[in-house]
Amino acid sequence: MKNLFALISFGCFLACCRQGDAQAEPTATAPGAYISVGTTYSLFNTGYGGQKVLGSGAYIDINPVRAAGLEAEGRWMKQSGWPDIGQSAYFIGPRVQFRKGPYTPYVKTLVGLSYFEFPYDAAKGRYFTVASGVGVDLMLGSNLKIRLIDVEYQQYPQFTFGTISPYGVSFGISYRVFNGSR
Repeated sequence: MKNLFALISFGCFLACCRQGDAQAEPTATAPGAYISVGTTYSLFNTGYGGQKVLGSGAYIDINPVRAAGLEAEGRWMKQSGWPDIGQSAYFIGPRVQFRKGPYTPYVKTLVGLSYFEFPYDAAKGRYFTVASGVGVDLMLGSNLKIRLIDVEYQQYPQFTFGTISPYGVSFGISYRVFNGSR
């Protein structure tokens, strides 16, 4: 009975003891969650009569994990001269990035609304739009990022005169306003 009591006591003692941590600290860690806010300048072919528009935009990247996140963007473009075509867009969707040193290539698929101003102020329309894109960002320090290039291909499947497919490029800069734990 005495040995049984000693054995049970020893078992309880072992069960209550905290195990030692035998793992070493990692030699490198990936960035945690972050939020970046940025601005862009874009040049697009409207997909309507070969007309081109240019203008500014803003975007926000929300990454709850290192490689996957959400991008929301707004873009306001206009033709510099007559016939005065305009195109504005508001999109949101998933973005996946692949960090390679200071460079961050990414792919994205966004959906949203685009507003199209027809030539000579003849009419305005609002259209559902799907936008797919690829790009490369360059990290400068821990919070500043240069958007070296962002190429986007859009589709307006319900455009007034049949589907159009605008495409273009953007360049920009962003700043991390929230940097999660590393």
